[in-house]
Amino acid sequence: MIEIILLTIIAISVKVIYDARSITEKYFSNEDENKQIRLLKGVGFLVSIICAIILYFLIRR
Repeated sequence: MIEIILLTIIAISVKVIYDARSITEKYFSNEDENKQIRLLKGVGFLVSIICAIILYFLIRR
């Protein structure tokens, strides 16, 4: 069950990485758009890597 949740989180994180520009334009102000896009991509990347590592160790045992 936890594997499915982790895979779903990874999928959402990848979607956030690819659609960061449209998400930023839709939900945030236009003051410093490039900084917000980089932050959103960074958070998405970090979350996906952490979930992938956890998933690896869960499947490995």
